[in-house]
Amino acid sequence: MKVLDIPRINPSSLWRNRAFEAVWGALYNAGIENRQLARPIGWALFGTDSRLVYRNLEVLRDLPAGTEVLDVPCGGGIALDALPTDHGLHYVAADISPSMLERAEEKADRLGLTGIDFVEADILHLPFSDGRFDIILSLNGLHCLPDPAAAVRELARCLKPGGRLIGDCIVRGAHPRGTAAATVMGMAGIFGPGGTPTDLAQWIADAGLEQLQLETSGAIAHFAARRPI
Repeated sequence: MKVLDIPRINPSSLWRNRAFEAVWGALYNAGIENRQLARPIGWALFGTDSRLVYRNLEVLRDLPAGTEVLDVPCGGGIALDALPTDHGLHYVAADISPSMLERAEEKADRLGLTGIDFVEADILHLPFSDGRFDIILSLNGLHCLPDPAAAVRELARCLKPGGRLIGDCIVRGAHPRGTAAATVMGMAGIFGPGGTPTDLAQWIADAGLEQLQLETSGAIAHFAARRPI
């Protein structure tokens, strides 16, 4: 029997597709924005405690005015919940998806947030200068990318010396349900090839970053790293 060589869909292109966005983007955003809904979904699909995702946002609450922050991929604006209206940060929310950016802008308006720049950008080719940001948030994104290692290198490029990268992503091999879900979503073109927790640690090291944290909850890895001074 001849095995067909089926071309793999590029997840980055898929997230720019309006038809795809109308369905999957809306479902994802509804699930992650509703914390009561996110907990059972996170446990059922990935064996994770979704409250840890929101814990990553606490870093935003105590940053001094003028701190340069990049949130990429920002999605529908999950991190905006942690911003006070008088945050005083230089905050950039970037995403490859126009629809997700629209959701994030609408959310900022609802929350009364100003001083946020919304930028359509590919995480693999960010339009920012070297060493610009003090803090980079990268939530729920690396597993969707065709080359997550390259994305971590690009994020590291944009960090100031001493700047921190904080994020999470779905990893393979850490939980059976999560690995199965990631495999199915990869076949559908929603996820990229991904990696294991060991792979994630290697991406961080290869990008020249110092790992500060890497812990898994089910199939979700939460990580923090710093660019050496």
